[in-house]
Amino acid sequence: MVQFSSVKKTINPIFFIALGLFGVYTIEFGVVGILPAIIERYNISTSQAGMLVGVFAIVIALFGPFMVLLLSKVNRKNVLIACLFIFAGSSLLSAYAPNFYVLLILRMIPALFHPVYFSLAFVTAISLYSKEKSTQASAKAFVGTSMGMVLGIPITTYIQHQFSFEAALIFCTLVNIAAGIGIAIMLPKTPTAEKVTYGKQLGILRKIPLWINIGAATFIFAAMFSVYSYSAEYLEQVMGVSGEAISVMLIVFGVGGVAGNMLAGRLIGINMARTTVFQPIVLALSYFFLYLGETSIAPIILIMILWGAVHTSGLIITQIWLTSEAPEAPEFATGLYISFINLGVFIGSAAGGMFIGFLGMKGTIWSGLLFIVLALVCILIKIFIFNPKGMKEKGVSDRERREEALL
Repeated sequence: MVQFSSVKKTINPIFFIALGLFGVYTIEFGVVGILPAIIERYNISTSQAGMLVGVFAIVIALFGPFMVLLLSKVNRKNVLIACLFIFAGSSLLSAYAPNFYVLLILRMIPALFHPVYFSLAFVTAISLYSKEKSTQASAKAFVGTSMGMVLGIPITTYIQHQFSFEAALIFCTLVNIAAGIGIAIMLPKTPTAEKVTYGKQLGILRKIPLWINIGAATFIFAAMFSVYSYSAEYLEQVMGVSGEAISVMLIVFGVGGVAGNMLAGRLIGINMARTTVFQPIVLALSYFFLYLGETSIAPIILIMILWGAVHTSGLIITQIWLTSEAPEAPEFATGLYISFINLGVFIGSAAGGMFIGFLGMKGTIWSGLLFIVLALVCILIKIFIFNPKGMKEKGVSDRERREEALL
């Protein structure tokens, strides 16, 4: 018992929260890495297989806020654990789906609960830390999200090639089971939070600044996935990276992403508005370097680190930027966030493909830049019309520290 209690003190519960985020994002994006196996297994077309990604995003966009609202009054810890076991079960059943349409339905189930877990994960992570460290808590949880988004594809691809299609999906099952057990054991019993009425939660939809923030987040994700959705093809066709090296470059991208995510967590605590403006500008800079089409290995590695850092930092920056406008209903606001960024993923991927059709592979860069401009317009309108002191204001943690001192 003494040894077990010491382990509980050593392992931070946020590790298992992040592991769960890694698990659900591996489910969402990892399927891309095994699409060829799915096409062969079920004898379907590439466009049909692509529905596994598109339908997942659309289900989140359509039902996310309502699922979060529906479960907002249930004990957080219980809902987190239930979501993880639902993810695990759907992955296990997907490994042995008898036909493509059953597999498609099994993809919809975790998509329904994805925004619920995402929303509660960040609210719970923040509750484990003092207020002045809230952005650092979000950054630590976002490590799981970023790792799932950038490493889910190469991991599932590797497992499928080394073992089997079933093994890739069983991996997702085991990750989510481990996260669920870890949260059940390590996460302290969550205190009974104030039950926010449905009316009060829905009331945030009347806020014009919130909708401007939603627009900015949607456009930033459209910009990010206009390019990232075609990253493998771009690296091969424009930058001359070989097939085997592409997986390595995507891992380098992921390493840069983790570093960028942690740095963004600190910067947004210093000045949220400036950090939010800075992110799309640096994203545009990384796209400029990609557009140059460098083919030497050292510059490509540096570009991938920069691109990964600024791409992944968009996750925590947009999430904090959006939810800061609705502190009275953080879970519902996060549900809105996850729905609209998935809409951004869908729009960006589609637009990137259209630009490629008209302008060739480099057209995806122009698509990304277009959405960056739209995002910056939203951000600047929000700052200069609704919060003119925003660029000079200290970060969230500093402001909260001053308020606590006054109390």
